[in-house]
Amino acid sequence: MRNLTIFLVVLFNLTDLPAAERVDIGLFSQQELAGWKHKEFAGTTLYTLQQLENTTVLSALSEQSASAFYKEIHVDLEKTPVMNWSWLKKQGLNPGDENTKSGDDFAARVYVIKDGGLFFWKTLVINYVWSFSHKSGSIWENPFAGKNAQMLAQRDSSDPSGVWITEKRNIVADFKRLHGKTVKSIDGVAIMTDSDNSGLAAAAFYGDIYFSAE
Repeated sequence: MRNLTIFLVVLFNLTDLPAAERVDIGLFSQQELAGWKHKEFAGTTLYTLQQLENTTVLSALSEQSASAFYKEIHVDLEKTPVMNWSWLKKQGLNPGDENTKSGDDFAARVYVIKDGGLFFWKTLVINYVWSFSHKSGSIWENPFAGKNAQMLAQRDSSDPSGVWITEKRNIVADFKRLHGKTVKSIDGVAIMTDSDNSGLAAAAFYGDIYFSAE
């Protein structure tokens, strides 16, 4: 209860940021899903709004499935370079070697995408994951997409289940460090909880996602 109370206080205060300093991506706490779409890769991960102790959050349940919940949105990183979100690992999984295709499963992921447009091979992705085998801060290439999709272990197996954790990442700095590119904007954000490759199950909750000036 204490962790949820802290989460709600932080969420309430951040909602009051001036509009010029904040770009909302997912206002799940306000039951707002406008613009969000579902993309299946292998089976269907169930994404639903759910009341969790008087707060609406996005629930993700994967049973040997992999599908993404995403929103196409242009974000000017020169004005709001910092992505903020919160998540809770409800049911983790051990997929094996996360550097391989057979182990590319995570209880929770949040992506940022820089679209290459007609030059689709130039699309760049950073994938912040709740890793089982990598230590927090580890970086590796996605085994399916290669160097264009960089994985970053935002959390690892030492972080507890059932506890809300609030995150903050400077996306400009992360693109420069992970891709060697100066990126002035991104074109989409995605969420995914998946367990198709390992044949297991995973579940997580996601709180509001937004970009801010700092």
